[in-house]
Amino acid sequence: MDRRNIAALGTAWILASVIAACVAVLAVWWGGVNQDEGWYLYAARLVGEGKVPYRDFFFTQGPVLPYVYSVMPVHGLLSGRLVTFAFSVFSVLVAIAFARRLVSKESRNAVSVAVFAMLACNLYHMYFTSIPKTYALGTLFVMSGFLLLSYRWNFLAAVSFAFASGTRISLVLILGVVGAGLLVARFRTLQWLWFGIGGIFGLFLVYGFFAVDGESLKGLLAAQAYHAGRGGFDPFFAAGAVCRLVRGYLAAGAVMFAAIAFGKKARYDFIAAVSDSRGLRWMAGVSFAAVFLLQLSAPFPYDDYQVPLMPLLAVLIAVPFAERSVFCGDAMRYLFPVLVSGLCAIASPLLQDWMTNGQDRFWSLKKDRSELSQMRDVARKLETMDPGGTMLLTQDLYLAVEMERKVQDGLDMGPFSYFPGLSDAEAMSINVMNTQRMESLLRSAPCRLAAFSGYGFAISVPKGEETPKTVQNRFRELLDAGYLKVSEIPHFGQNHTTLECFVRREPEK
Repeated sequence: MDRRNIAALGTAWILASVIAACVAVLAVWWGGVNQDEGWYLYAARLVGEGKVPYRDFFFTQGPVLPYVYSVMPVHGLLSGRLVTFAFSVFSVLVAIAFARRLVSKESRNAVSVAVFAMLACNLYHMYFTSIPKTYALGTLFVMSGFLLLSYRWNFLAAVSFAFASGTRISLVLILGVVGAGLLVARFRTLQWLWFGIGGIFGLFLVYGFFAVDGESLKGLLAAQAYHAGRGGFDPFFAAGAVCRLVRGYLAAGAVMFAAIAFGKKARYDFIAAVSDSRGLRWMAGVSFAAVFLLQLSAPFPYDDYQVPLMPLLAVLIAVPFAERSVFCGDAMRYLFPVLVSGLCAIASPLLQDWMTNGQDRFWSLKKDRSELSQMRDVARKLETMDPGGTMLLTQDLYLAVEMERKVQDGLDMGPFSYFPGLSDAEAMSINVMNTQRMESLLRSAPCRLAAFSGYGFAISVPKGEETPKTVQNRFRELLDAGYLKVSEIPHFGQNHTTLECFVRREPEK
């Protein structure tokens, strides 16, 4: 490597590190709060108390995340985000290590910079892998599986993929795709057999207990019925999800265009030196496509569902870019991904959403603090109304997590709550929350404090339709009968609704 390329490489890493540090602060501290954060962290708390997913509380994803987070030092949303961010950083490093296994020695620096830029410098990616959802941990298991596969440690690779499916159930397709690929390509070497044994062993570790425990199995199957109960496929939502995803990973698209438009035609001699490169890339690409299409077929295919797959795509783009790109000299192989990723981070629409509460006609409503900071302040304020209390009546689980309080059984999925003990017919009804049980809960006024945002009583699950107004009004009447509203906090939490805070009415003496 000549002096010019060394200087370009050093400049690229310094610039990428600065951008990544800024992105990390923005994602962790300024990133908008999400209802799912509370749901996942609360599930981890329940597991830490000895409760079992599916049997003791309803949970719609695989069981790995709550068990992993239950042993982590999590005491509120910020610590939960920091733990998740750590998983995200490790997943980026593993993705870089995997990409380096697929290229010639001369291209390893270029591919490392490209993968780092497309992931660590991507505000969209780092935000969704910094908030406590399944994405960061799922990504780590997926990329670890492919890295282990590149070393032909097939048994461990399959175990890692099994744990990925135990984090986010849709990722189980990767086991099937890679297993089929090994069966076709390496039948005579029996590498597929070790992979198959590892997959069975990993799935047993993840799901074995729940499969043999009758109540847990019933709850696990009910969770899948819950997913299916949301309705059929809507191409409008699917198209919107793809458009938003493309916008979130626009820098990766630019790098892919550069690899295609400015690439050499014949620099694939590296495949001879890295003999598994072609097969690994094929398996990674088909795995990406299979899970992508499965998740896109969901009734509400949110664009962030695809986040655990995007490091695979980043690697698949970075490899030909690093090996083939010749535009503007070799030095631009280092600088171009960083520059375009930095520009896309600055232009991200997430920044405006995190810094404002929308617009009032001509005027933008600027936030005076981050949503996370507001959540922490509200938690402290509510604590002063009930010092030493342990319970909170709410469907905003992220607030309960921030206050380190418990909610009543059946509210452990927040606005998507599913009361335990429902029959199959009840579970698929228009109001899975079960109107009678919610009425009974509100009538009993079970704890001193209550807090409800615009999500309170609004969502009828599993279809995600709005709860009928008559039912919402009845819930509100019962709430008002048992509680006195003491404050309102506008522009609170996800999508900036109003949070209403209540104190239980004491009986007249």
